[in-house]
Amino acid sequence: MNWDEIIAVIEAAVAPHRGEGHVADYIPALAAVDPMKFGFAVALGNGDTHCLGDADERFSIQSISKVFTLSMALRKVGDALWDRVGREPSGSAFNSIVQLEHEHGIPRNPLINAGAIVVTDHLVDQVGSGPMITELLRRLRVLSGDDTIDVDQVVAASESRAGARNRAMAHFMQSFGNLRNPVEDTLAAYFSHCAIAMTCRQLARAALFLAFDGRDPISGEQMVTSQACRRINAVMISCGHYDNSGDFTYRIGLPGKSGVGGGVLVVAPRYGAVAVWSPGLNKAGTSMVGGIALESLVKITGWSVFV
Repeated sequence: MNWDEIIAVIEAAVAPHRGEGHVADYIPALAAVDPMKFGFAVALGNGDTHCLGDADERFSIQSISKVFTLSMALRKVGDALWDRVGREPSGSAFNSIVQLEHEHGIPRNPLINAGAIVVTDHLVDQVGSGPMITELLRRLRVLSGDDTIDVDQVVAASESRAGARNRAMAHFMQSFGNLRNPVEDTLAAYFSHCAIAMTCRQLARAALFLAFDGRDPISGEQMVTSQACRRINAVMISCGHYDNSGDFTYRIGLPGKSGVGGGVLVVAPRYGAVAVWSPGLNKAGTSMVGGIALESLVKITGWSVFV
């Protein structure tokens, strides 16, 4: 099949399911997003991009940003990161506080909220809250080739107002000595990077380095070491979808990261990166229609880390 035919098959697979799932209504700014929206983009190592639907409409990437902050932290502090955050699947909801009590303020992995807050704290410790977001945006703009990527300040403010659970986790971790900066400084950066708005086309392009051992295949720049890239992908495949990670890996077979804005980022090593957006979520916070689209893609292409 050529890519036009593949895209047509994916479009037919998702058509009966458009609008399924529930939008993330606990964040007011996300509650108003049209659940019928659907975008899909695959960026390949040769520079080609193939898109479908609302692939050029911006959406809030939410927890997908954790993949990029993790890559920044591994670049800046290396394996010292793992002294303060684990690498195990949580088996719990993305905003669960229960395991922190049993594990003395050390989050299970860097892709749940508590773990991403610790990663953010590492970066704030290095450069400060505002400069950290500036550096992250510069990185995303360079990788995507688009200087217009920015934080959606309306979403960031909405997240902050609805952020009681994240504040509770941050203060709890601080009580165990696992947060080094003032809680509000770290959370300001955390809410900001979760509120970055991107299109599927931009997101797939920005993540290409994760499919090619940490090197962007278009620019040739080594964004992270090959070892760090493999570790990021390993954490994504085991922890990228919270308590839905096992099912996602069973169905899709590729490293991925979902966000409650309805986006899903998937990495196909040696082939490319895929971004899909559909705001309706399943109970674990992963896009329902996005999962259907990705399952259709891997069935056609045979892409899998288990080949």
